[in-house]
Amino acid sequence: MPLYKIINFSATTQILVWKITESYEQLFLEVQLNFKSLQRLKAMKSQLHQRAFLSVRKLLQHANFSDFDLCYDALGKPFLTIDKYISISHSHEFSAIIISNQKAGIDIELQREKIIGIADKFVNNDEKLFLRTINREDYIKELTVKWGAKEAIFKIRNELGISFKNHIKVHSFAIQDQETTAILEMENVQQQFAVYFEEFENFTLVYAFEK
Repeated sequence: MPLYKIINFSATTQILVWKITESYEQLFLEVQLNFKSLQRLKAMKSQLHQRAFLSVRKLLQHANFSDFDLCYDALGKPFLTIDKYISISHSHEFSAIIISNQKAGIDIELQREKIIGIADKFVNNDEKLFLRTINREDYIKELTVKWGAKEAIFKIRNELGISFKNHIKVHSFAIQDQETTAILEMENVQQQFAVYFEEFENFTLVYAFEK
């Protein structure tokens, strides 16, 4: 399937989403990989992960980049060879990237009931008070946004020791708002973030920017 969605957030920020319906063989033939990426691809045991990996390279092509423009730092954070920020995510049959002049992070997640069982691992007490007021369907959606926001913020900071539950707080929001704010408080760090989100096909897409 071709490109699923493009969000032109601003003149300097673009989000691209791919729905992965192609076979591994088709995707592999349609992209060019540098040596490190080829070795990484071959080491993957799951074809689902391989297809997601290749679909991200398709997204890069649509943004006028290639795998040869994409690098990773010592902690695994992706960066481009030009002066722009990039963040990458994939979940099941969707992959997504954000490319921006601002520091940005992205996450895409399938909305699943199992998130209720792990909520205590990433939701703090203040956030719980807000989440108790909504119905079960919205509860799953709200939790997915919160997880996605914290994942996106973690990708921006990319620092060891960050606790989703203890260090990142996502402020209250309604699903229809499609935006909120969050704060990271850790040791001497206090950083504000703008968070945006939307839903499609039972998935939640979340992206965040440093304020």
